[in-house]
Amino acid sequence: MPTYRDEVVVLRTHKLGEADRIVTCLSRRNGKIRAVAKGVRRTSSRFGARLEPFMVADVQLYRGRSLDIVQQAESLGAYGAEIAVHYDRYTAASAMVETADRLNEAEATPQQYLLLVGGLRALSRGDHAARSILDSYLLRAMAMSGWAPGLGDCARCGLPGPHGAFVAQLGGIVCTDCAPAGSVHVDLTTTDLLQALIAGEWETVDAAPAAATAAASGLVAAYAQWHLERGIRALEHVLNDPGPQEARR
Repeated sequence: MPTYRDEVVVLRTHKLGEADRIVTCLSRRNGKIRAVAKGVRRTSSRFGARLEPFMVADVQLYRGRSLDIVQQAESLGAYGAEIAVHYDRYTAASAMVETADRLNEAEATPQQYLLLVGGLRALSRGDHAARSILDSYLLRAMAMSGWAPGLGDCARCGLPGPHGAFVAQLGGIVCTDCAPAGSVHVDLTTTDLLQALIAGEWETVDAAPAAATAAASGLVAAYAQWHLERGIRALEHVLNDPGPQEARR
């Protein structure tokens, strides 16, 4: 059928002509979608605000040759407004949607859609520290794509842990024999935090010391970017933001 409906998260937008916009979305049932939203940059547009980054919408689209066309859009989650007024939430959300945009079509599954929606909702509500929500999202997104980091036994040889080195290129925590020179040392507190982030154990995550949170963020960023095979631009701003915990120290 040329016309279809789906739930989408808006990942990014580009101007097209004088009044139109190209919208890139992660959808619940149709993977990634690129569509033209006609007239949405006019002040009289009925649904322009519903098709901004971080917004979740129920859309009706018409299948085109190269780009689909947005015919209707109803808001399901207006997360953008609350995210945009907080720098830490905005940079974290930007890194999340950029990561989702890097997924190939085979990885753009309903589970990835639901994971991203849940992360953006948590950011908009301020449920947890923005950096921790981002780190949890990145680890889970990597795991759903088949790239779950090894955080117990050695990721290279399988030797029972715990171990004290993290090497993104080798898949996570590795033993002393497998760790190349210059490997990043990881203490047990940081390892426990990484395991809590991927499992969604938020009591442990929220109680983690600032040093472990910062160390875990650096490891997660390195791991995600290695497996995506290119940098995530927004992560530079996230990692340079001290965050509320560190700022109080």
